[in-house]
Amino acid sequence: MVATVPAQFHLLDERFRYLDGDFVAERLHTGARKTEGPAYFPAGRYLVWSDIPNDRLLRWDEVTGAVGVFRYASGYANGNTVDRQGRLVTCEQGNRRVTRTEHDGTITVLADRYEGRRLNSPNDVVVRADGTIWFTDPSYGIDSDYEGNRGDNEFDGGCYVFRLDPAIGDLRVVADDFCRPNGLAFSGDEQQLYVVDTRQEPSHIRVFDVTADGTLTGGKVFAECDFGRFDGIRVDDAGRLWAAAWDGVHCFDPDGTLIGKLLLPEPVANLTFGGPKRNHLFITAGNSVYALRVTFNGARYPDPTNKDDARDRSASRS
Repeated sequence: MVATVPAQFHLLDERFRYLDGDFVAERLHTGARKTEGPAYFPAGRYLVWSDIPNDRLLRWDEVTGAVGVFRYASGYANGNTVDRQGRLVTCEQGNRRVTRTEHDGTITVLADRYEGRRLNSPNDVVVRADGTIWFTDPSYGIDSDYEGNRGDNEFDGGCYVFRLDPAIGDLRVVADDFCRPNGLAFSGDEQQLYVVDTRQEPSHIRVFDVTADGTLTGGKVFAECDFGRFDGIRVDDAGRLWAAAWDGVHCFDPDGTLIGKLLLPEPVANLTFGGPKRNHLFITAGNSVYALRVTFNGARYPDPTNKDDARDRSASRS
């Protein structure tokens, strides 16, 4: 029998009133050291996430409820995502690289160096409809041997946000003024990018405009954390941003107002939407992974094979 914990939706603003769901959250798994990077695979109906200090990826099967090891060793994997072709893209902190797991199980190294220098320890990653891969590169995996391998920062202490075009092998820095860039997420139309700076005081989220050539402009502070620090973030189909924090998941209106929280018994590290309707919320927190059905849905991102989506994105840029 799956264990459950109370799922308390805490109202802070009337705009949060009808955002709720199950009265309890299912604890799908516990006993990890530090869970991170949940990624849901619709085709296989399973969830993959990282247990960073234990150097492994775990997998939960939605049909059977079974949990097993997906990969060991994982390179101290942290953030994961699923690209538009259904492949796993992973930030390997210990190996200081971003990889893609192909459909046949082989692993392709997408990025491990920038201008000849080793990356720090890629942390979180998202994929845009144009195929570009965006990831953050703080130093957590090289600061100690706890969740990576102690090593040197080869960027004079810098921690950057990168954009990779795997089709041509172009890796570029898109933001270089972060203390410790962490979670990131695109708006539903992919015209804005939200990025967490975990170690700023206070911990906060910034928002950038994405230009037609893939550069970022702006970068104002969108929201500040009122309990601990932010980590992973996701956007729903109404443009609200959901951010992992120490007391649970914080919900922000598109105007940046904190309108409510989903409180959980363990510090939350990351979250993702899954299921056929994108209303199954999966949360990595402390030693555990939680799930609950909710009354809101994750953002539906543009489909690169859909001409209507392409026209909508073109119109949004004009």
